[in-house]
Amino acid sequence: MQDHTVDSQHSQGKSNPHAHHAQSVHDVHTAHAPSLGRLTTEATTHCLVGCAIGEWIGLAIGVSISLNPWATMALATVLGFIGGYTFGLWPLVRQGMSWRQAFRTIWLGETISIAVMEFAMNVTDYHVGGVQAPSLQSPQFWLGYAAAVPAGFVAAWPVNLWLLKRGLKQHHH
Repeated sequence: MQDHTVDSQHSQGKSNPHAHHAQSVHDVHTAHAPSLGRLTTEATTHCLVGCAIGEWIGLAIGVSISLNPWATMALATVLGFIGGYTFGLWPLVRQGMSWRQAFRTIWLGETISIAVMEFAMNVTDYHVGGVQAPSLQSPQFWLGYAAAVPAGFVAAWPVNLWLLKRGLKQHHH
């Protein structure tokens, strides 16, 4: 309402010494507020770090002990969810929430985001062949993982945008 009043006073040629100050404060506040695109990128990157750590651990265990690709991907997915949830929960717990309160706050948005990310990562890794590599020393393992990480980001970014727009996901530093 303040901005509308300021704009209408300026358009009518009236001078209000407080209007310029109010408009300047609004401009400064708006200039420092991150864009939705930037928030989406930060939230997706934050989620990706947790998922990628868990995913890598699961893939490394599965390939190292020669699990079949499906068992390896299942282990990687479970550990990816644990990593993703941990990265979502930890900032809230540090701010004083209990683990239970924090989980109630993030579960829906994180579950959707992690599920999309994990699906994209596993499909990509499977098709590149990383999950089927004979060992961690195989370039195939690292190529699969290197392709999976950006695939997870690209798949989850629009989902996180949608979740943030609808208030189903919050971005916590």
